Amino acid sequence: MSRLQGKRTLITGGTSGIGLETAKQFLSEGARVIITGVNADSIEKAKAELGSEVLVLRADSADMAAQKALAQAVQTHYGQLDIAFLNAGISAWMPIEAWTEEMFDRSFDINVKGPYFLIQALLSVFANPASVVLNTSINAHVGMANSSVYAATKAAFLNMSKTLSSELLGRGIRVNAVSPGPVETPLYDKMGIPDAYREQLNKDIAVSIPFGRFGTPEEVAKAVLYLASDESRWTVGSEIIVDGGRLLNG
Repeated sequence: MSRLQGKRTLITGGTSGIGLETAKQFLSEGARVIITGVNADSIEKAKAELGSEVLVLRADSADMAAQKALAQAVQTHYGQLDIAFLNAGISAWMPIEAWTEEMFDRSFDINVKGPYFLIQALLSVFANPASVVLNTSINAHVGMANSSVYAATKAAFLNMSKTLSSELLGRGIRVNAVSPGPVETPLYDKMGIPDAYREQLNKDIAVSIPFGRFGTPEEVAKAVLYLASDESRWTVGSEIIVDGGRLLNG
């Protein structure tokens, strides 16, 4: 198949989980792919897994200068950019009393500020038309305990899919969002949950999902692929929720 034949694409946070799987699906649909990551081991593994035709760049989403450098690298490599999947992010779940200002700022820097200024830096690089897909979360809608900061970052990011759509559509740039529910990705491994409690947590989360299990990166990547492709050319400022029915439980 060739739903993205020749499309020049960028995936941030593309060295593992949803980002890596999306890169694979983009490649299978004929796209040219650049991915970013921050972990040296993950970067090397992704290079080996995706092959030499994929450009893998180190770019920290919390570093504003790095966003400008990334945009310049994309322009140098492609000339113009057809598709951007802004997927890089962190998930930290703690009660309100455990948060420090530094931790709060870092969450917003990585999940909101960095992607925002990357879009700004890419404005002169985007082709017309272009598609931008933001990876948000159902936590933008659900008031789960200990998710106050993470959910706030995702709510802010989700709102950008609407406000930036209004602002950028005249330039031919569509912005949409995909909002996953609990997915089997390394993100959960980075939450600092002790191994002794991880298994029980997984069971508790699975029970809360009407479908009865976690989602997979492949299932989320299918939604990203649709929003990135010309099949969704009349889809603007929209959100696709991929959560196994989790939102049905409030």
